Amino acid sequence: MDSFKGQGGIQMLLTAEQEAQHIVSSARNLKMARLKQAKEEAEKDVALFRSQMETEYQKKISESSGSSGNTVKRLEEETDKKIKALTKSTSIVSKEIIEMLMKHVTSVKI
Repeated sequence: MDSFKGQGGIQMLLTAEQEAQHIVSSARNLKMARLKQAKEEAEKDVALFRSQMETEYQKKISESSGSSGNTVKRLEEETDKKIKALTKSTSIVSKEIIEMLMKHVTSVKI
């Protein structure tokens, strides 16, 4: 009877071992599924972050190139104003200079 009990005990141990293997196997499968899910979520987060950063980068580039264009336009306007001011002052002063030169050229000192 002891040998029958021993074989029953062995059978119980084998059954318990198989159940434990099933539990471990299902736990591994669940772990792998969770890791895969976490990886997919992380990839989505990275893609979202990358697109946000790319959008921000493009915005800054467009702002800097836009301000560069504005700066060039502003400088051109300032240059035109200065040229007009110099031309105006030159036309006023040129009459005086011509008169002064004519006076010195035509006068004779002995």
